[in-house]
Amino acid sequence: MKKGSPEVDRYIENAPPYAQPILKRIRKAFHKAEPDIVETMKWSAPHFDYKGPVGGMAAFKQHVAWGFWKSKLMSDPEGILTDMRMNVSGEKELPPDAVMVAYIREAVRLNEEGKKIERKASGPAKAEKMPSDLAAALKKNAAARATFETFPQSQKNEYISWITDAKQEATRQKRLGTAIEWMAEGKPRNWKYMKR
Repeated sequence: MKKGSPEVDRYIENAPPYAQPILKRIRKAFHKAEPDIVETMKWSAPHFDYKGPVGGMAAFKQHVAWGFWKSKLMSDPEGILTDMRMNVSGEKELPPDAVMVAYIREAVRLNEEGKKIERKASGPAKAEKMPSDLAAALKKNAAARATFETFPQSQKNEYISWITDAKQEATRQKRLGTAIEWMAEGKPRNWKYMKR
């Protein structure tokens, strides 16, 4: 590893035992994909930069999250991108090394080409167009519908965007099912990251 970081070494050493082989494989894939990639620590977790941020990884109690800064611009031929990050709880859940390297190379290429993700202007949230499959699923589930109707527009948009941003139909259907389940439990899209 040409641009390895002692801080990332320590991070992996201090990670839960289940997470260490996962983190090592992800790290190795980033370096194999781009030998000049630079390791940095952001938000207390390892990240990989090459002409800008490429991706990152973080270990939690029961899963490792990893992903790409510009995942919304990536082609996702294997259907593995769920959002900006993917969660795995075991090494076998990682895609094959060749797939990871190919995705990382695409993320690096986006940086080399100067591609940017368009950010929405801040201000009051405007209503996103309700997709018909979400409307139909909400119609069938009274608890989810009641929760959705109480959300401010920004929280409604988070669910709508998450579902409509899926690149593969299977991913879209999985997100739709998860969204209905979470809303039936009264949860906003990013409930996992909210302070309790």
